Amino acid sequence: MIEDVVKELGHLTLGTRLKRTGELLQAQTQAVLASYGFEQPAAHFPLLAALDRLGALSVGELSQAVGVSQPVVTRSLKGLEDEGLVQSETGDEDRRVRRVTLSRKGRSLVQRARREAWPAIESAVAQACARSRGDLLSQLAALEDALATTPLLQRIQES
Repeated sequence: MIEDVVKELGHLTLGTRLKRTGELLQAQTQAVLASYGFEQPAAHFPLLAALDRLGALSVGELSQAVGVSQPVVTRSLKGLEDEGLVQSETGDEDRRVRRVTLSRKGRSLVQRARREAWPAIESAVAQACARSRGDLLSQLAALEDALATTPLLQRIQES
């Protein structure tokens, strides 16, 4: 087996390692969502959850709420609007500001996800993290190993 150089370089490559782990979690979350019949990208669900939790938001506020750049939010909103999950309108006070809300279809989707898929995903990720002990690099290694050994979907199916 070839050496995992990123893992071995420790703190030097922590950003790469966190990104890699995030991508793995997102891909496995996508598989779980698909198993529950959700076709939307996993990356869209934090936006939907923020709108559900906080109500109407501007693109900038939504960007802050989920911690991603405004261009990423704008691209994602385009897809969500095309699917009829969100709607937007310009503000009364400032016509340059677009306010985004969940549509009826979007609210229904979030309710179903909150009821069916989100608890399973949260439980499976918590289970994968449960054995994490020690410093951050040790915890990260434990999480990576857990996800490689038993993906989230398998954890859900076995529980």
